[in-house]
Amino acid sequence: MTGSGDSWLNDGLDDVVGDGGALWVPGVDYMAGWRTAREAADRLNRALLGVGFELSAVRAVASTDGDGRGVVRLAGRPESAELLAGLLEGLAEGSGGVA
Repeated sequence: MTGSGDSWLNDGLDDVVGDGGALWVPGVDYMAGWRTAREAADRLNRALLGVGFELSAVRAVASTDGDGRGVVRLAGRPESAELLAGLLEGLAEGSGGVA
């Protein structure tokens, strides 16, 4: 995934670590969970780009939890999160929410 601007890879949005994010348990297949999360994060990032968001301001980030399950986190600047929330609220009001 790419966004506009040369520094989107180094803008600090990927520095998201959950509880125990630095602990690795031997024998847990973290890569399988991460690959699943990466596919979902890529799809969400394409959707964000499609509605005009810059990945340097908000993006989905693939990760795993302590059990190796895939996790997708949304990382972004507060103002971009507010814009995204407004967009989602507008969709929910117009269609009654996600089925």
